[in-house]
Amino acid sequence: MHISNSRRWAPRGGKRWIIAASALFTAALIRTLLHPLLGPVMPGTAFLIAVLVEYYCGLAPAVCVMLAGLCIADFLFVPPYARIEDFDRADIKLLVSYPLITIVMMTLVERLKRAQYRAELLASVAQSRYEMLLRHDNERLITRRATEEMHRMLQHVTQYNRSLILIKALDPTTRVSPANFVAAANSPVIDDDAPRAGIAYGAKHADAHGEDIARVSDALLPGLHRIRFQSDEQDWRPVECVCERFATPSGDYLVLRSAA
Repeated sequence: MHISNSRRWAPRGGKRWIIAASALFTAALIRTLLHPLLGPVMPGTAFLIAVLVEYYCGLAPAVCVMLAGLCIADFLFVPPYARIEDFDRADIKLLVSYPLITIVMMTLVERLKRAQYRAELLASVAQSRYEMLLRHDNERLITRRATEEMHRMLQHVTQYNRSLILIKALDPTTRVSPANFVAAANSPVIDDDAPRAGIAYGAKHADAHGEDIARVSDALLPGLHRIRFQSDEQDWRPVECVCERFATPSGDYLVLRSAA
């Protein structure tokens, strides 16, 4: 993969120039303090700090530090000191050796930093793609589970068509009416006076006691419920009923059916 931004690894802003100027001043100060001991020996060694500036601040500040260090070293630490009229062999040696060594080391550091930054960019891209794949896989699994739950609910309604009492939608903002599931299962929906919001009645609802239906409709929970049904002798007989919950893409539904 071609990463064109790998050359932009260096930090931006004026802070790097302040660091470069501080490094140049520190190198000049140290070399000045050591000048009585070293004399004209290795006048540009201290200004190899440009390589360190390259590592932390980038190419442009390092080049400026190198050029400024070359001028300072040639002016202050190459005899005759503090004079520019004379240009001899010592000046030529400094002008050749110091830039050559510094440029080679700065080139190696630049390539190292670009390779490091390229590896970090590739790692970030790989991490982002991995997270996208995980998110997509999770969404696919959630959709698949919801679809399977929808199919299970439709099979459940179809299987217990005759014993179906009611279907209640737990999400009032659902886009699908519970009556659609009853109609899909060919179960008659009985409308007594005015059906409750989010509730569709099934075939067994007509035989259930009105008080029990009102009670379970207001506080319907998954599990077992005892509801009275009208028997052939015109009396009310309690029957165990089962309520199951289904999480579908259009919302959660509670299906109440007779267990008898």
